Amino acid sequence: MTDNPLLAPSDLPYGLPLFDRISDEHFLPAFETALAEHRAEIAAIVDDPEPPSFENTIVALECSGQLLHRVSQILFNLTAADANDARRAVQTEIAPRLAAHSDAVHLDAALFARVDAVHARRDELDLTPEQDWLLHRTHVAFTRAGAGLPEDKQARLRELNEELSRLETRFQDNLLADTNELAVLVSTRDELAGLSDDAVTAAAEAATARGEDGKYLLTLGLPSAQPVLASLENRDLRKRVFTASVSRGGRGNEHDNKEILATIARLRAERAAVLGYPNHAAYAIEDQTAGSAEAAVSMLERLAPAAVANANAEAAELQEDLAADGVEGELQPWDWAYYAERVRKRRFDIDDAALRPYFELERVLVDGVFHAAGKLYGLTFAERSDLAGYHPDVRVWEVFDADGGPLGLYLGDFFTRDAKRGGAWMNNLVEQSRLLGQRPVVVNNLNITKPADGEPALLTYDEVTTLFHEFGHALHGLVSDVEYQSLEGTNVPRDFVEFPSQVNEMWALWPEVLANYARHHRTGEPLPQETAAKLEEASRYGEGFRTTEYLAASLLDLAWHTIGPDAEVDDVDRFEAEALQKAGVALATVPPRYRSTYFAHVFSNAYAAGYYSYIWSEVLDAESVEWFRENGGLARENGDRFRAELLAKGGSVDVMEAFRAFRGRDPQLQPLLERRGLTAA
Repeated sequence: MTDNPLLAPSDLPYGLPLFDRISDEHFLPAFETALAEHRAEIAAIVDDPEPPSFENTIVALECSGQLLHRVSQILFNLTAADANDARRAVQTEIAPRLAAHSDAVHLDAALFARVDAVHARRDELDLTPEQDWLLHRTHVAFTRAGAGLPEDKQARLRELNEELSRLETRFQDNLLADTNELAVLVSTRDELAGLSDDAVTAAAEAATARGEDGKYLLTLGLPSAQPVLASLENRDLRKRVFTASVSRGGRGNEHDNKEILATIARLRAERAAVLGYPNHAAYAIEDQTAGSAEAAVSMLERLAPAAVANANAEAAELQEDLAADGVEGELQPWDWAYYAERVRKRRFDIDDAALRPYFELERVLVDGVFHAAGKLYGLTFAERSDLAGYHPDVRVWEVFDADGGPLGLYLGDFFTRDAKRGGAWMNNLVEQSRLLGQRPVVVNNLNITKPADGEPALLTYDEVTTLFHEFGHALHGLVSDVEYQSLEGTNVPRDFVEFPSQVNEMWALWPEVLANYARHHRTGEPLPQETAAKLEEASRYGEGFRTTEYLAASLLDLAWHTIGPDAEVDDVDRFEAEALQKAGVALATVPPRYRSTYFAHVFSNAYAAGYYSYIWSEVLDAESVEWFRENGGLARENGDRFRAELLAKGGSVDVMEAFRAFRGRDPQLQPLLERRGLTAA
């Protein structure tokens, strides 16, 4: 296919992919060409008659595979954000081939011999710090992939990696299909009492889109606790929504994930054993800042008793409200959010529904998120309506640095749709590299309910903080300033990657920022100052529930990934229940944030044995928030230092050394304990 737009670099600004020219049938031919090209590039490195050097081996490897990388970035962004049958079919076919190709590179004995030879002379090469770190990380990548293993073990690794890539793709496909299938159809408007008018309108439009005119459809987000549970007055409907949410991937139908996830866990354990580790968690966490699974588990276990105690205290208060309503029996998980919201309103005089008119998406983004980035880093944003995204909802901004020079592109894809997986995330479409002459192109995905035509998109406060959070990831990519693409931005240890995004959440409630964006979308009136103060106080309510549901998911992840290769889990529900009971986080009213059958973070994404990363990173986040407050908060000098010492360096340094240089000490747990009300732990 000679006119395949994937085969040549885009001529659009910053290399933005030519989405308006790319068709689904372009992908497989592009992958065929890209795989062949990368094989040829690797062969050229191996066959180089010159002795191995940093330039002809390490830099050559860094420059190889650019076409394959580009095509992969585009496809996997689309299958996450705008999937269809054709794209999923391509992913299903190509994922195991990409796994096999990666193994062919990393298990190439002659190639590893060259890498090893350069690494052995590391101290003699007079490398820059970034070059030295690239050499180190390249050698680590080969050894952790099994480059030093005998041929029989390498052969088994190849088989395991291919099969795992197939299963992980099937898990995600099943989850998307079951999530769409389990959306809750409601017949009458009266059943939706408690929902805002715009939420009801969105539910009506969602039903119409599914061919159910005159009805209402409540679609499901990724976590166990669905946002509508906080508003719905109808207890039976709350139960329907909750039951649908926690049954995803586990109903014994064609989309059932139980056998798949158990097999994934067992095969990961076998792969770890082949590589010389007792289990997958030991293998995965060794290369993270935590250093060991024991360190991660120890931290989670330290937090669990106080979190559970706080959750039980919260439950007792909610039980009183339930009884006051004349409801007999025990508080149920589908009651928690509804009564917690009532308690929050009573205690803090805060009503989420009443707040939403002050959180209009455009203002939150431009006058909140972009405004804070301007104050901290001097960045400015200009929308580029002449540049097309991959879907009509995607918007594109050009980002300029403090000196007015071009920095990159930011894409925002904010609304939910059936073709998009749940959750919120950031992807790179183009990664920054001085060596390759590339500036970053990054995309943020959220799952905000799309408003009716002509109506504003009004956010919950949780959605506001999610937008600030994901933009923190985007900043990590946008302000990256490294030589080598593989070390840019978010290419850092998994348990560090959430740190910059969590820090960026602090600006959502920073008085100067909040006052700039929190204005009523009709009247323009600012959010009353007393309401803002109550909002900050109320944001700390419910930490028992939030911490417990998170810890339950994190400990469940580690339970699955500390099994041995001979483990045969024939009952996923029993395994899950026993793991939660053993960890001390088995509360009937507080299910894990994700149950196993829809735990996409660990069974189809990159967080396997790494979901603990959020709270591990939050230790650094809480320390950094304290530093900002100690040093004057929202100020250019603070932003410039945070950018220079942490964000811009990406993964080109030892990130914990960079953090210590920034903070002036090792991270301490106390700020996190105080933030989450866990000082009794």
